[in-house]
Amino acid sequence: MKKPNLSILLAGASLLASSGAMAQAAPESSLSYNAGVVTDYRYRGISQSRLKPAVQAGVDYADKSGFYVGAWGSTIKWIKDSGATDGSFELDLYGGYKGSAGGVAYDLGVLRYQYVGNKGLAVNANTTEIYAAGTLGMFTLKYSHALTNTFANANSKGSSYIDLSANVDLGNGFTLTPHIGRQVIKNGAIYNYTDYSLTLAKDLGKGLSASLMAVGTNASADYNFGGKGYLGKDALVAGIKYTF
Repeated sequence: MKKPNLSILLAGASLLASSGAMAQAAPESSLSYNAGVVTDYRYRGISQSRLKPAVQAGVDYADKSGFYVGAWGSTIKWIKDSGATDGSFELDLYGGYKGSAGGVAYDLGVLRYQYVGNKGLAVNANTTEIYAAGTLGMFTLKYSHALTNTFANANSKGSSYIDLSANVDLGNGFTLTPHIGRQVIKNGAIYNYTDYSLTLAKDLGKGLSASLMAVGTNASADYNFGGKGYLGKDALVAGIKYTF
């Protein structure tokens, strides 16, 4: 289930903060790569890696016109734990457009969650969502809407996720990001839940960054695939990432 969402929030906030500078200097296209490891891969508050560490990497291209595309991947465990014969890797493919209007930075796009090799599930886990986000000052509000069945839930086309986050610059390379979100699974109310987190990130310089996230949910006990353990429990998650 993308990860994430801190890099998207930071990018939106950065775009808004730099809007004045862009009036003086034309934007440039960029290609970047990232790789990292986390002690637990949490997406929308739910562990994708059975509360275990995960290895992650991605690539992003941002065109000076505002259009962007990217790919991001992570090791996972929930697909096999749900009964699939295969599927230990998530690949996210996404693209969209970022701009600003009336002092609000916006981000519109589509995201495909591809669970490589997932076989044997009653409902295919692969999911496509469209999303829209707006950033004003330090605050970002985002809405995601599923165009397909959602994360292996039957008859769940039209499911949604809405979240509100803030990007607080603490100075000296530190950033604090509070977050709250609500996942709604259409025709699957037992899987509806709210997640919340507080992330402290530190820019270590030369493309290296570290983070510590306190995360929790009110998800039901049904988020325990294959009896491997409850995936929405409160936890501290550490991560380190290198961007180049």
